[in-house]
Amino acid sequence: MTVQVFWFLPTHGDSRYLGSAEGARAVDLAYLQQVAGAADALGYEGVLIPTGRSCEDPWIVASSLIGATKRLKFLVAVRPGLHQPALAARMAATFDRLSGGRLLVNLVTGGDRAELEGDGVFLDHAARYEQSAEFIRIWRELIARSHEGQGFDYDGEHLQVKGAKLLFPPVQRPHPPVWFGGSSEAAHELAAEQVERYLTWGETPDEVAKKLADVRARAERKGRRVEFGIRLHVIVRETEEEAWRAADALISRVDDATVLRAQEAFARMDSEGQRRMAALHRKGASRSREALEISPNLWAGVGLVRGGAGTALVGDPRQVAERIGEYAALGIDAFILSGYPHLEEAYRFAELVFPLLPRQVRERLGGGSLTGPFGEVVANVDAPSRLLSQS
Repeated sequence: MTVQVFWFLPTHGDSRYLGSAEGARAVDLAYLQQVAGAADALGYEGVLIPTGRSCEDPWIVASSLIGATKRLKFLVAVRPGLHQPALAARMAATFDRLSGGRLLVNLVTGGDRAELEGDGVFLDHAARYEQSAEFIRIWRELIARSHEGQGFDYDGEHLQVKGAKLLFPPVQRPHPPVWFGGSSEAAHELAAEQVERYLTWGETPDEVAKKLADVRARAERKGRRVEFGIRLHVIVRETEEEAWRAADALISRVDDATVLRAQEAFARMDSEGQRRMAALHRKGASRSREALEISPNLWAGVGLVRGGAGTALVGDPRQVAERIGEYAALGIDAFILSGYPHLEEAYRFAELVFPLLPRQVRERLGGGSLTGPFGEVVANVDAPSRLLSQS
């Protein structure tokens, strides 16, 4: 199996240390262009752009980066309840055309009820999933029919459209692929019925295998096939010792009060996925490697203060590649990764781990088709050994 590797755009902020302004940097257009440009040039398949009140708007950010990238795909969030499915379909079709078919859609149902109510969404967990299922049905059908110029009616429990029509279809047929993540039974059912790729956060391989098996079985009963992806952080260094020192440094500025405040906020959410993330580091107050390494090279330290994806692969390049291989063996072929700070870590992961991943990813780096220097010339005379070995 070959794998696709995606990176992450930190539109909620970036830093060298979690939970601290020390080493932080402003996330402005210039910085986002640097991260996206690096991901594009290094050969990442695409970037995930997050959503929520702590983030810049994902659609505006993605649109601002079309001209700054060439091949990079954009996994952009759609949140049912914040806008109508017909408008979301027009936005998606426009972006897909302007970007030359580089859109992927991330369906986000949402897990922070207080945040959702602040945005005007007052549905409970079950009703949100019902609404999301209706939303994506309308969205998919409207875009699919646009290629033939047809209209569409739908009368659901939460959403209705009459004579809905999309005049300008997207590049991708029948529609840009829909990705979606969730850990509840309702989420698994929605994924099995409606989406092209199901996403999981970085739980242990055993737990991930159970989730994938459930979604796969539900999809098969509906005559469908769903692909799989995983969202993880990564801390890779040339040696395992260096990687674990970097992991310790990442949370070295976090105090107990900050952790407690973050965990109290997570506990108020009605997200099953967030509950599972929080449970990974409830082994006590210790922040030692023994307390937070929940599986070989899988570290739950990020989730002490960060919502959503809270685990990282930590190790040397070979170890990280092996862990990726274990998830790939379960059926996962899309890996959405991130590291702090995101610009430097995008380079580090590509340089250290890409050469160890399946050939399709490695070829994206350029291989023997380089047109300029690769590394620094030695003593103004010799090309670096890496270039010589490729010639």
